[in-house]
Amino acid sequence: MNMKIKDLTVKVKEKTVLDNLNLNIEEGEIHVIMGPNGVGKSTLSNVIMGSPVYEVTSGDILVNNKSILPLTTDERARLGIFLSFQNPIDIEGVTNQEFLKMAINSNRETPIGLYDFIKELEENYKDLNFPKEMMHRGINQNFSGGEKKKNEIIQMKTLKPSLLILDELDSGLDVDSLDLVCKNVLEYKARANCSILLITHYNRILEKLKPDFVHVLKDGKIIKTGNSSLADLIEEKGYKIFENSENKQEEDIIHE
Repeated sequence: MNMKIKDLTVKVKEKTVLDNLNLNIEEGEIHVIMGPNGVGKSTLSNVIMGSPVYEVTSGDILVNNKSILPLTTDERARLGIFLSFQNPIDIEGVTNQEFLKMAINSNRETPIGLYDFIKELEENYKDLNFPKEMMHRGINQNFSGGEKKKNEIIQMKTLKPSLLILDELDSGLDVDSLDLVCKNVLEYKARANCSILLITHYNRILEKLKPDFVHVLKDGKIIKTGNSSLADLIEEKGYKIFENSENKQEEDIIHE
């Protein structure tokens, strides 16, 4: 799946949070969005997923050359877009198993066989070192922060999306859990040739996922694009090095 964001301007409560933003993600590519707090990184992920909180005032989001702006959130999900939330919520009364089965069947003409579904789900839980009994618990109910992130990856592996939006996937994960989660993401990507948009503050996850492009977001725009060396530069010197940057976009690229 490829996604092209063209001149996207977004407001919330009359405040512009994304300003004429452009981004092009081709099939199989990994793109990273970095930037200080409050510059619109999570806003971008929520707008792509169709959150009604935000108002798109101009521009477009194209997936496989078709606009997704008219689509509801569930229609975008059925199209193959998956968002791993920065702070996944708890949902009492709906088990992980029930949720995933309903989500799969919503995109099928005939319901998935129970045996095949349970078998695959148990394998996915095993891959994330999760006790299979957790599938019978309410969604994220009494889960730690790291367990919630693992549960998001179980959802990803089960739903088989084509575009992954991973919002601060590394938040709440210890070193071993981060290794395990990244291993599962890369294995899934190798099978599905999916595209990935990762939002993060830290370059430790980039050492594992090996992105194709790193973008710096500031004032609602992408002001710098490069490879992993750009993340290394941020780690060393912080975002203050971009304080006098002009608002250049993809053509402003840092190479190793």
